[in-house]
Amino acid sequence: MRTSDQNLNISLKKEIETVLAQTLADLRDLNEAKIFLTDFFNESEFEAFSKRLAIAYWLKKGRSYNNIKDNLKVSSATIATVQTMIEKPGFKLALKKAEAEEWANQWAERIKKIVRK
Repeated sequence: MRTSDQNLNISLKKEIETVLAQTLADLRDLNEAKIFLTDFFNESEFEAFSKRLAIAYWLKKGRSYNNIKDNLKVSSATIATVQTMIEKPGFKLALKKAEAEEWANQWAERIKKIVRK
C-alpha cells in the first residue's frame, strides 16, 4: 500500500500540514519559491498545480473553455473542475495575489515609459 493511501493520526496530519504551510510562508522571494516548488514537486505535479491556477485566472478574465483548452492543453473536465473550485477561499486568495501582481507590473511599465520621456 502506498503511504498516501494510509490514514495518518489526525494530530500528526495537522502538524505536518502546518509545517508545510509555515515553510511556504517563510520563503523570502520568488526565487526561493521556485527552487522549493521545483525540487519538492515532480515535474507533472508542478505543472498540474500551475495549470490549475492558470485555468482559474483565465476563467476569471473571461476566457472561453476552448481558448483555455487549446492554450493549456487541458480537458474540458479539468476546466469544469477548476470552475467549481474558483469560489473557494484559497483560490480567491491566489487570484487576488495574481491580479495584484499584474496590476503592479502594468503600473511599473507605465512609470518606466513616463520616466524615459
